[in-house]
Amino acid sequence: MSLESPPTDAARSQHEQLALQLAREFLEEKRHERRWRMGLRLAWLLLVAVGGWLAWVQHLPGSSTGAPHTALVEVRGAIDADTEASAEFILSGLKNALADPGSRAVVLRINSPGGSPVQAGIVYDEIRRLRALHDKPVYAVVDDLCTSAAYYIASATDGIYVNRASLVGSIGVLMDDFGFTGLMEKLGVERRLLTAGAHKGMLDPYSPLKDSERKRAIAMLDGIHAQFIAAVREGRGERLKENDETFSGMVWNGDRAVELGLADALGSLDHVAREVVGAEEVIDYTPHENVAERLAKRFGAAIGEGAVRALHGLPKIR
Repeated sequence: MSLESPPTDAARSQHEQLALQLAREFLEEKRHERRWRMGLRLAWLLLVAVGGWLAWVQHLPGSSTGAPHTALVEVRGAIDADTEASAEFILSGLKNALADPGSRAVVLRINSPGGSPVQAGIVYDEIRRLRALHDKPVYAVVDDLCTSAAYYIASATDGIYVNRASLVGSIGVLMDDFGFTGLMEKLGVERRLLTAGAHKGMLDPYSPLKDSERKRAIAMLDGIHAQFIAAVREGRGERLKENDETFSGMVWNGDRAVELGLADALGSLDHVAREVVGAEEVIDYTPHENVAERLAKRFGAAIGEGAVRALHGLPKIR
C-alpha cells in the first residue's frame, strides 16, 4: 500500500494562483454583467424619456415666428367626442391659432363625413364667438367630404371653399339600428326586458318597435334637424339659395354647391392662404393624440361607448 506524499510548496503555490485567477475571472464576469444591466436600464430610461418627449411634442401647436401667416386646423374623420375631430381637439387648435399675433386668419381644412350633432354644435357656437373675440376671419376648405355634421361646422365660418369634386351638404339627421325580433323568434329565443319607466326600453333592438316609440324618435330627429337648418341659415345668410332639396339630406359636388350658395368658391388651402388671406405661409396648429391616449381610448371608455352605440344607435347628423 502506497501513501500520497503531502503537496510541496510549489504545488500549493500553483493551486493558490489558479484559485486566485478563477476568483478574478468570476469577479470580472460579474462586473461585466452589472455593466450590461446598467446599460440596458439606461437604454430603457432613455427610450421612455424620448417617448414621453415625442408624446408631449405631439400636443404642441404650431409655433409662429411672429411673421404674418395663415393658421391651419385640420378636421378629419368622424366628428365624435373620442376622435381627433372632437370639439375638444378642434377648439384647442382654433384657440391657439387665433391667439397667435402672427396669424391673419384660420383655415379649417375639412375632410369628414359628419358625426355627432352635439360636438358639431359646440364647435359651431365657439367659431362664431372666437371670430368676434379675436376679430379674425375663419375659413373652411373642403377636401373630399364636408357633409352633415362637418357641414354644420363649416357653415359657421366666413367662407367655404371647395374642389369641383368635393361632396358637400347632406343637411339631415339619422338614427340607425337593427331589429332582431324576427330572428329571435326563429331561434326560439325569448327577450326578458324589465324596466322602471314606461319608455326606458325605447328602441331596444331585441323588442318589437312600437308605433309610439317610432313617432317619438322621429320627433327627436326633427328637432335636431331644425337646429341644423337654423344654424346653416344663420351662418350662410343671404348667400344660401334655398330650394326643396336644400335641407333634404341631399349631397352635391363642389360646383353645384357653389351654385346653391352652400359654398362660396372653388379653392384649395394654398389658394385661400395666398389669394384670400394674403399670407402665403401656412402653419399647422392641429393638436394630435399621443400614443398613450389612443391606447386608453381603444381599450377603455371607447369600448363602452361603442357597445352603447351598437345597442341604441345614438343620433348622427348625416
